[in-house]
Amino acid sequence: MRSLQVREEDIEETFTHSGGRGGQNVNKTSTAVVLRHRPSGLQVRCEDERSQWRNRSLARELLLDKIEARRRQAVETERARVEKLRRQKRKIPRAIRARILADKGRQAVKKQFRRAPSHDD
Repeated sequence: MRSLQVREEDIEETFTHSGGRGGQNVNKTSTAVVLRHRPSGLQVRCEDERSQWRNRSLARELLLDKIEARRRQAVETERARVEKLRRQKRKIPRAIRARILADKGRQAVKKQFRRAPSHDD
């Protein structure tokens, strides 16, 4: 939590009845844990274990993994944006520019032959 700079006050905990396996224990006690990180709005629900304590620790791990993945995604998106701008602003070498212009000239000549013939007679 320290490395991600997540504070304990930012996490909202809720306990509910879980379903599925676990017998009468899961029906009687609130073993499912729902954690919500207020600043980011991320929410995680964990009801894998019969124990509320174990579900709390699993939910925290899941929440921290989600927060870390979202931050990593934001960094990657920004890096991709900067890289795209760098590629767009890159100077095209003189030889390549000359080749592009020559190709455009050849294409223009091809298009002239496609035109309808003019009747200037």
